Amino acid sequence: MATRPRTPSPAAPLEAPDAPATDGQRPSDSHVQSFARGLEVLRSFGANAPTQTLSEAAERTGLTRAGARRILLTLQGLGYVAQEGRDFRLTPKVLELGFAYLASQPWWHVAQPLMEDLTQTLHESSSAAVLDGDEIVYVLRVPAHKIMSINLGVGSRLPAHCSSMGRVLLAGLPEDERERRVMAMHLTAKTPKTVTDPDRLLSVLGDVRRKGFALVSEELELGLMSLAVPVTDRQGRVVAALNVSTQPQRRTATELREQCLPMLQAVAKRIGETMAR
Repeated sequence: MATRPRTPSPAAPLEAPDAPATDGQRPSDSHVQSFARGLEVLRSFGANAPTQTLSEAAERTGLTRAGARRILLTLQGLGYVAQEGRDFRLTPKVLELGFAYLASQPWWHVAQPLMEDLTQTLHESSSAAVLDGDEIVYVLRVPAHKIMSINLGVGSRLPAHCSSMGRVLLAGLPEDERERRVMAMHLTAKTPKTVTDPDRLLSVLGDVRRKGFALVSEELELGLMSLAVPVTDRQGRVVAALNVSTQPQRRTATELREQCLPMLQAVAKRIGETMAR
């Protein structure tokens, strides 16, 4: 029997792309392009673009003005974007998306008071982060005093290769995945002390895995030293990292290990013990 050609759905024109996909993916049963573009528009806002016009949003995301307009008006209708004249801006409702992730983490609420006690005892800032690609994302931060030139908070990102928490998280990966990731990384030098040779970084990560902690001194920023340990679940998988940060003139590397490492490891252990099997 001859197969009849399919009649295009009346809705097909609405799914037609406004511009070439910017993420390298094509529409399919497993990739909703309009949803992906909506996320791109949300991500286009930030410190460098707190407000945007239609034209600016289109330019920053690679969409047409018509495509950007449909997405912005949809986001406005959902309450994630507000319009003032020609300008659009994010609303606080966007925070729900990030805090939904935090609320889904079984250790997050336990970690907060423990890290507050740690910071108060050591008089040093403490943080928790998870790995996302080549970067770490801060999920908790308890500052003691400002020791970095950049402001960090929940959602802040830093390169994994030269941060103490990043090295702990990379070291916790299976060896083959760790090597693959490092070899594919763009190892940017943040200071003259940053390790940028992939073979040397892999050696450092192997050492971190054996010792169970990472100490990074002035590789991310001059005048900054940090010590990090892994948080593991009951199966021994590294799911997060904790650190304390200080300045070399406040504590030496030896003092940081001797005075802070035992307490940091104790907090990480208590957090890990709360995770469900």
